[in-house]
Amino acid sequence: MVDILRKADGLKKSKGGRKNKLNLEEQLLMVLEYLREYRTYFHIGQNYGISESSAYKAVKWVEDSLVKHANFALPGRKALMKSDMNYEVVLIDDTESPIERPKKNKNSIIQERRKGIH
Repeated sequence: MVDILRKADGLKKSKGGRKNKLNLEEQLLMVLEYLREYRTYFHIGQNYGISESSAYKAVKWVEDSLVKHANFALPGRKALMKSDMNYEVVLIDDTESPIERPKKNKNSIIQERRKGIH
């Protein structure tokens, strides 16, 4: 993966621009950490001493660079349909449902003693 990123970084640096604070190995480690733990960019940036936006840009660049390479490219839908493999699909519904709470009504509320209430 680092070799792929080195080639992509060479193309990026040929255009000029500011140097990254993190080297390629640290950027790759940051992306793997993000994909594994799915923490916020703010927290990942704090670990590496960079801002949230810099962490986002680094993660996005590494992901895009790896996806463009042939080793990480997934086959298209047509290629999957033409293959002889049978795929079994399992769907899991993980939607959140609101918790039903008891309704508040006047009978369930105990009135305090006040001057105006008799």
